[in-house]
Amino acid sequence: MTRFLRLALGLLFALPASAGITTGPAKGNLVIVGGGQVGPEIADEFLQLAGGKDAPIVVIPTASGAKDYEPSYLDKSWLKKAGATNLTLLHTTDRGVADSKAFVEPIAKARAVWFEGGRQWHLVDSYLNTRTQKELFALLNRGGVIGGSSAGATIIGSYLVRGAHEGNTIMMAPGYEEGLGLMTNVAIDQHIITRHREGDMGAVIAAHPDLLGLGIDESTAIVVHGSGFSVIGKSKIAITEGGKPYYFLEHGDRFDLATWTKVKQ
Repeated sequence: MTRFLRLALGLLFALPASAGITTGPAKGNLVIVGGGQVGPEIADEFLQLAGGKDAPIVVIPTASGAKDYEPSYLDKSWLKKAGATNLTLLHTTDRGVADSKAFVEPIAKARAVWFEGGRQWHLVDSYLNTRTQKELFALLNRGGVIGGSSAGATIIGSYLVRGAHEGNTIMMAPGYEEGLGLMTNVAIDQHIITRHREGDMGAVIAAHPDLLGLGIDESTAIVVHGSGFSVIGKSKIAITEGGKPYYFLEHGDRFDLATWTKVKQ
């Protein structure tokens, strides 16, 4: 079945991500950063999509693995340094809490959510298949923006790489292969050039050929909306799909998620 036919069938019958349809949010946006510094071009894009520096933004630091976070944590955030004035810290390691109406109220009132880096399995343990995850989709459906860096980038995808408790060199970890699915039919890796990970996605795509593999380097991001994304930042991203060698995109490039092809400028 061609990708064009699968896309058409998906629009008609709402096929799940496993049918091979890669897409971002229809109404909102995703800003997915490969780790490192969040440069001004990425910061400005995220804040603009959020509605400006005074927009209500929720910061979720859970991936770093601490039990608790002081409110002063936000003072060190790149968002604070970029001029964001309305930040709320949201964190729990209790799935029951994450599944409660009271916990998700800040997300329900927010225009944006940002996931910090660390280890993505912490995010799985706390938030996967809870009310928090549902509220993230609701935020996108009302036109909001969700972003993340490093582990906060990988969790956004549908297939989770490097989710093993044992270490971040394991690409496929049974029990930790499901992300939040805010972007469908995709596996997202990070730090790829800085940590020499360019080819690591190959084994994942060989095992799951319907997936699109996206590797994002540090200080680089993709901005995803609907059936496409654009690349911004200092470095490159790697595309891995269909058993082919990976290839790079860089700042200014656009990619069509419906056809898995670079958009000609």
